[in-house]
Amino acid sequence: MFKLVMKILIIEDELPAARRMERMILKEEPSWEVAKIIDSVEFAVDYLKKKPEIDLIFMDIQLADGYSFDIFEQVDIQIPVIFATAYDEYAIQAFKVNGLDYLLKPIESDDLARAIDKFKNTKNAVRLDYSQLLQLMTNKEKTYKERFLVKKGEQLIFIETASIAHLQSDSGYVNLTTHEGDRFLIDYTLDTLKEKLPPKQFFQINRQFIVNIKSISVINTWFNNRLKLKLKPEIAAEVTVSRERVKDFKKWLDS
Repeated sequence: MFKLVMKILIIEDELPAARRMERMILKEEPSWEVAKIIDSVEFAVDYLKKKPEIDLIFMDIQLADGYSFDIFEQVDIQIPVIFATAYDEYAIQAFKVNGLDYLLKPIESDDLARAIDKFKNTKNAVRLDYSQLLQLMTNKEKTYKERFLVKKGEQLIFIETASIAHLQSDSGYVNLTTHEGDRFLIDYTLDTLKEKLPPKQFFQINRQFIVNIKSISVINTWFNNRLKLKLKPEIAAEVTVSRERVKDFKKWLDS
């Protein structure tokens, strides 16, 4: 018999989106209870290892510290899952092939109702290969920005992404510096640029700098567990890797 009071877990790294999902679920099923909202792979693993009494998980695909599929590699999850995703049709097809249910963001109430009905009518949760699904989704290579349009005097010119040495945020602007030492102002934030640049080549070392791996000439240990970099072309500003990014920075260098 289907339980009257279902306990729900929401795994979503954006709190407003998680709260909206909670409201929508409880509007659809007022007797259900959202037991917990979790915002990362790390916390989800810790929580699920305790084997909580959860009947259904609503899970975003991409969390702040990785893909939600990383959770399944660390915990044996037998709980049914409804995924929320902003991915395109290619990825959606991967869900359909694997028999999973999904909600395409922004989530609509009709889609949520359909997913809940499917959950209610499924007697036995199918054991799925989540690692295979992740491979299907990530096989579609993400495209990154190949060039930037910048102003040089009275002209507009293209700067190839590979020719960028580093990018510096300064007083609300971003300075793009090429390997040749040319500098240009561009109308982007570092947060936006981080998503547009190939991650194997570029790394955001702190709130002010994104660097190309080819622009790093010297790495020195620095106080407070930080690292100090010497870049080429050289700049007057002190360039350090923030303490909270040092671990990921070292992994990036060694990848």
